Formats: sequence, structure tokens, C-alpha cells
Amino acid sequence: MASLAFNQYQTLDDILLAVFEELLKRPFNNNNHRGTSSEIIGLSFTLTNPRARLSRSEIKSKAFSTLGELLWYLAGSNELKFIEHYIEDYKDDSDDGKTLYGAYGPRLFNMRDQYNQFENITKLLTKNPLTRKAVIQLFDAMDLVGEHKEIPCTCTIQFLIRAKKLNMYVSMRSNDAYKGLPHDIFAFTMLQEIMARKLGIELGHYHHSVGSLHLYDEQVKQATQFVGEGYQELGLNMAPMPVGDPWPSIIDLLKYEAGIRTGKISEVDSSELDDYWENLAKLLLIYKLSYSKNTQDKIKDIMATMDPIYKVYITPRIKKVNKLNQKDGE
Repeated sequence: MASLAFNQYQTLDDILLAVFEELLKRPFNNNNHRGTSSEIIGLSFTLTNPRARLSRSEIKSKAFSTLGELLWYLAGSNELKFIEHYIEDYKDDSDDGKTLYGAYGPRLFNMRDQYNQFENITKLLTKNPLTRKAVIQLFDAMDLVGEHKEIPCTCTIQFLIRAKKLNMYVSMRSNDAYKGLPHDIFAFTMLQEIMARKLGIELGHYHHSVGSLHLYDEQVKQATQFVGEGYQELGLNMAPMPVGDPWPSIIDLLKYEAGIRTGKISEVDSSELDDYWENLAKLLLIYKLSYSKNTQDKIKDIMATMDPIYKVYITPRIKKVNKLNQKDGE
């Protein structure tokens, strides 16, 4: 679609607004096993500020599911139980009810049971910063052999260092504009920043290219609501990731994630994590608490110790607990 191709946007909300407005205008005449959709073919765009990776809108403020999915990737996991805690719909994509064939984590960090692509690219870029070979492959030729409920939508991730900044180029064969696109931009720009910190350089731009970007007819109401909320003039930037190798902190955060999800951890020790990673651990804890009654005061206390940018995501969780309390009192 020529009118959107190669446009630059400052925030995720800028992208979503442009994409939803265009997809809502188009005919819903593409049919597949997931439903009827409108479609943009061959779309490319650039996010100039990768830290503006979270939506400020009421309907798309999904910090918890995006964070959960990112940590699923970083853990190198394909376990359904892990990701289902954050995104229940994944159960429909499992072939065996236990794992996800197309999970990105094993492909990023243990491709074909032996290749840590992320680490290999880190070494390559360290040795030759101007290389054009720094490409991670997610879609594999073997994905078309046999039948699977879901295979990777992402084909490749390329890193390019130019003007001493790390740019990322993601190529996708298919992208669900409403559910998938916000999650993909969050996860990939976080990977971009992790790589930038590993290399000791600054973030550049994030570039996204997709063969088929689509909106299903069942998502029309929500997409229309998003557009109706009005233009998000101010982006919501996450704080810069702390300088230095982030992997020790990521490992600590993954321990918190597993402990919180399984109920073994109920508090976040501020002495164990940098403020940046502590905020993310507290988001995970708040998400867990929001499924229990009478936790609203604890959630508010935790929120008071966090970066204020996360308030927009936490407030709906407090409302969720209040509804649970009201239902219990009926």
C-alpha cells in the first residue's frame, strides 16, 4: 500500500492509528481458517523511537501480556503453560496441548538444538560492526513440512549498525494488526535494546516489513474504538535500559517470573534488581495479584514505588480486583 509504505512514526500508537484507519476502510473479503479479514499487502514502516513501544490507549494498553511474551522468548521456552498464563489464546495453537511448535524462544537461542542465534549475532557485530550478515532466522524451510497449527509469522530479524547506532529490520510473512502487531513491536524493540546494550551502542530506528497485515472482522469494534479514542500526541517512552550487559539482570527477572507465576514468590526484593528491571518484576507480581480478591491495596502500594509511566497499565488491574470483590459480595 503505497500511502503507508516507508512512512516514519514516532510511537506505537502512531503506527496503530494509521494501520487501523486504513484497514477499516478496506473490504473484509479475505477468508481463511481464522475468519474474514481486510488486508494490506507489502507494508513497510519505521518506528523512529523504539522506546515508545507501549500504547497509551485504554483499549491497547497491554503491558502485561507483551512483557510475558517477551520473557517467554528470553527464557528460550516453548511451554504452553508458561505463555498461557499471559495469553490464553495460545492454547489454540498447540499441536500437543503442552508446547508451541512455532515458539520463537528456542529458535532465537537454540535453533536446531544447537545454535544460539542471538549470541552468534552479538559476536559477529562485535567483530565487524558494519557487517550486513547479522541476520536471525525464525521461519524455517522445515516449517512447511508436515502439518502444524501455527508456524512463525516472523521470517528474519536483521541488525545493522550505522552512525554508531543499532537499527533493527524485521521481515514478517503475516501479521495480525490488532493482536500481533503491538506485541511484536514491543518484543522486537526490547530485543533491539538488549542487543544495543550488549554492544555498548545507542538505539537507532526499528523497521517493520510485512507481506500480509490484516484485521479480522471480529476485531472491527475494538479497532474502531481505538481510532475513536483520539490521536495520541505524546508517546509513552520506557526508560532507557541500564548501561552494560543486561543478561545477568534478565536471568534474575526470569527467576522472578517463574516464581511469581507458580506462586512461589509473593514479593519483589528491591535490593536484587536495578530499578528498571525491578519495575518489570513488579508488573509481573501485580498481574498475578489482580486475579485474587482483596489485593487492591497491595497493588496500590506496589504501584506507589514504581515508575509513574506504568500507572496507566496498573489502574485497570485495580478495577479488575474491585469487580472480583463486588462479585463475591453479591
